[in-house]
Parts: sequence; C-alpha cells; structure tokens
Amino acid sequence: MNKSSSQGPELFGNESESGHNWLWQYVQSMSPETMAQLSRPSSGDVYQVMERNIIGLLGNLPSEHFGVTITTSREHLGRLLASAMISGYFLRNAEQRMAFERSFSAAEANASEAE
Repeated sequence: MNKSSSQGPELFGNESESGHNWLWQYVQSMSPETMAQLSRPSSGDVYQVMERNIIGLLGNLPSEHFGVTITTSREHLGRLLASAMISGYFLRNAEQRMAFERSFSAAEANASEAE
C-alpha cells in the first residue's frame, strides 16, 4: 500500500488531519466494548437482511461451489463499507422502532383491558 494508507481513511479528507472531523474523533474514542454493543443487532432477522444486502452488493455466487475473489480499490472498498454500515444502522433503528411500537401496542391493550 502507499503512504496514505497509514494516515486514516481518505473518505474523511483533510478534516481528520486538522482535527475538525468531530464524528470521526468520537468514533475513535469509543471503547471496543461500546463498538461491539452498537454493532450487534438483537435479532437474527437483522443479520439475515444484512447478509442478503452484502451478497447483493458483491454478487450472488455460492462460495461452496465457486472460489470467489473480489478486487477493488481502497476508495471503492471504503464506500462499500460505509454503505454496509449505513444499512446496518438503518436496520438497527428499524429494529428498535419495531420493538418500541410493539411495547406501545401492548401497553395500550393492557390499558384498555383494565378499563
């Protein structure tokens, strides 16, 4: 790799070098335990959706029958990872919203039964 590979993600440009990218600094300051907790969905459904999404992005050849090798540039890989992360956060938020709506519906049903 070239010299720029040790300087951090190129997607953040000069902002990370000058200290003005607060989000990147925040992510770097998180503990590994916090990152693991934020990255872990609470249901297997989210894992399946993410798996299907990544398979769709990379191609759908079954690895047990084909030796699949993917070659890309650093920039394109970074964009792929960013896309996967955004999809993961979206799915995690949708999962949390669904749980909230289920809890709210259950609370409403209990309240109407109590009356």
